[in-house]
Amino acid sequence: MARRRSPLIFFIAENRLDDGVARKIANEANRMVSDRLETPTASMPPDRGTLETMPKRGASADERTIAEALEETIDGLHWVGHNAIYAAASMKAIRELDGWGEASEMAAIAALIRAFKGKIPGRSWIGYKTSEVKALTLGEEEGGAGIEDGAALSRAMLRELASFENVYRAEAHHDLIGHMLTFSHALVTLEELGYPELFKRGLVPLFKLVHVLRASRELRSGASIQLNSPVDREPLAPAPAAASLPTEAAFWERDRSKAAWDFGHAFKFPYSFYHLAARAGGADAAAYDRFRRIVGS
Repeated sequence: MARRRSPLIFFIAENRLDDGVARKIANEANRMVSDRLETPTASMPPDRGTLETMPKRGASADERTIAEALEETIDGLHWVGHNAIYAAASMKAIRELDGWGEASEMAAIAALIRAFKGKIPGRSWIGYKTSEVKALTLGEEEGGAGIEDGAALSRAMLRELASFENVYRAEAHHDLIGHMLTFSHALVTLEELGYPELFKRGLVPLFKLVHVLRASRELRSGASIQLNSPVDREPLAPAPAAASLPTEAAFWERDRSKAAWDFGHAFKFPYSFYHLAARAGGADAAAYDRFRRIVGS
């Protein structure tokens, strides 16, 4: 069972969630996977001790296959960092599972990562056009200068999160802010796995995303904005704050299936936020408030 749910194990184990919360999260994750694969999955949550007792090892040939693919795309911002997000999640799962899959499956993951090469940075922006984001060049001090490890990056990203005066429910706003968290989490994961060069190289595209998002930190309701998006429409609605947090059972009581679990972000955004908070030594009240708005509905 652990082989099918390693990302789920990470979120549950890292936050030491009680059995009731773990079961609810597992049930929702299994529903999403079953819906996507059109095949049933077991509904039992993973054993909490599984992650701690799994044997650890160094980078395997399978890990290197994915890392080498990421080396070809890590220097650019492609689809808000999903090349790094997918690669880091796959590499972490392979490490924790002490290997996974056939050579053809590793090649398929590597091909997916390479497929991001040359792709656009994203499609929904406030204050920028996609072409402007792609052409953006950061100054030497703007591309993550001074950030040497995952703890420093985690603190920086939580400060960025807390700096937004308002969060709006839009792909160009709450979703981009959420991907700022997941992109930075991916880089932190790469550092934790022993890939400091990929971590450092990924800072420039990450901070390109951060730079663009700073243009929307002080949005006022009803104010005129430069919105460039094929899916968002003005006026943007303020994102409501979630009444409960993803570490609480009440958060998972609502049926998210009609919204496809926010395309998986109902799991991904919480995992990233809490991992960053742990590496940073905690998050302040403002960061938690903005996070509630990212995962609210």
